Parts: sequence; C-alpha cells; structure tokens
Amino acid sequence: MQLTMHVEMLDGSDYQVKTNLFTVVALERKFKIRASDLEHGVAMEHLCFMAYEASKHHEITVPASFDDFIKKIANIEIIEADGANPSAPAL
Repeated sequence: MQLTMHVEMLDGSDYQVKTNLFTVVALERKFKIRASDLEHGVAMEHLCFMAYEASKHHEITVPASFDDFIKKIANIEIIEADGANPSAPAL
C-alpha cells in the first residue's frame, strides 16, 4: 500500500509525500491495527501519523513530537492511493 499525500502547513507551506512499507508497518505497530483495516475508513490521526513518518523518511524537517507536527498542519489529503493487493485484470 502506498499513499501520496498533500500536506498543507499553517505557515502556508505545503508538500507532497509518499508512504512506503516502513510507514505502514510503523502505523500498525503504533495503533495496533492492520493495514487492511484502513479499507473501512481512515482516522485523521492515522493520516497525520503516516505523513509524519513519511516526511521523516524523505528527510523533510518535522518537529520531534508527533503532537507538535499535528499542531502545525492546516490540511492533509490523499492525492493517490495504490492498493496493496491489486486485482488481476479480467480475461
């Protein structure tokens, strides 16, 4: 599963960031959920956490505290979502 997210900060800056397998595993560990559970809806906290972890992975400067990161976000949205298990095309 890979998400491309658009993150808008309160200071007016914005950026796009992509999640990766490490980001998803970090989400599962922190919140004790399965990535497949996200099919039924994604909590804003989960989106923020994935953006936070993906930002760190891509060397985008973020606050040391996850909560401080959330306080600086104006908006976050998913631009593109690639499923973990794409289905095979019909014959």
